[in-house]
Amino acid sequence: MGIDMQERIKPPVEERYQEELEVLRNTDHGCRPENWQMSPKAVRTFILGSQRPIEYQGREYQIEKKYFGNDALIERCIVTLAGNRGLMLVGEPGTAKTMLSELLSAAISGVSTNTIQGTAGTTEDMIKYSWNYALLLAKGPGREALVPAPLYVGMEKGILTRFEEITRTPAEIQDSLISVLSDKVLNVPELGDEGFLFARPGFNIIGTANTRDKGVNEMSSALKRRFNFETVTPVREVSMEKQIILNEVNRLARESKIPMEADEDVAGLLASTYHELREGISAYGHRIDKPAGVMSTAEAVSVCYQTILTGYYYGDGRMDVDCLVQNLVGAVSKENKEDLEKVKGYFHTVVKDRSSKEGGLWKQYYEARKWLK
Repeated sequence: MGIDMQERIKPPVEERYQEELEVLRNTDHGCRPENWQMSPKAVRTFILGSQRPIEYQGREYQIEKKYFGNDALIERCIVTLAGNRGLMLVGEPGTAKTMLSELLSAAISGVSTNTIQGTAGTTEDMIKYSWNYALLLAKGPGREALVPAPLYVGMEKGILTRFEEITRTPAEIQDSLISVLSDKVLNVPELGDEGFLFARPGFNIIGTANTRDKGVNEMSSALKRRFNFETVTPVREVSMEKQIILNEVNRLARESKIPMEADEDVAGLLASTYHELREGISAYGHRIDKPAGVMSTAEAVSVCYQTILTGYYYGDGRMDVDCLVQNLVGAVSKENKEDLEKVKGYFHTVVKDRSSKEGGLWKQYYEARKWLK
């Protein structure tokens, strides 16, 4: 029995945007690399949105913008995947590297779930293949007894393989990718002469790595040479960060069947706070001590969503500023207790100043500083 998309906590990208993908595939007249679901132009449109509605079967469809950032970076990523080199997305935690890899995979291959999650415990058989030992003992080594892992699946089907947090995995596991990326062939010694799997067109690897993990398991120079590196930077515009918070929080609320939407003013307040703490300077020119922890947009989304949940389950259906500050404290102080003192300093200077100049929500925000304990 199938599971309806609405019954899933987090539907995969290809299901969440199924209608948009169908429209783009059926109206796409661009040149497609072999085994791609759509052309590079259509992939770009899927991720960055359409400038005007697309007509399909008598209706007009507006493709929504899903990635807010450097448009040229998206084009470079798509071109890299159309070539023979892997794509490595690097940057601070919470800069939407995973989301971008999911969007690229869904548009190009039609599936975003062929994924390796890198950890300190990741082994080679989790990447390439393992064996059904009951069949192995009964019939000996053969394709029937082989259990494909994401890399094998990607090569066999000609689809993208996503490798999350690659620098969290041991160096010898990382280096097992070198021959695959170079020769596009995977050897299964147990199968003898028939044990060579040659990658079908469309196969490639999208890796992600956090710059804060630098030095944990540093990638070898040989492996680095097999990838094109693209740095995904934090959002630099407050208005754009506010829009991301609104989009993501409202989507999470819809998926959880919560009949609330994020308050635009509260989202703007949170976007300003995260932007100013991250950059170390306020809109009025105050110098701010930057927290050591990551003040990412993803964290801001989490703080905003937690505030909606509290308002829905415990409050009167509205976002409460006191609750917002409480959730902010939890997010900021989880890595470094000293960061809380820097947030207190932000409230006693920047928020206090904006409270006196702008009043309204900023005044409520300043009054909620009592929760900064």
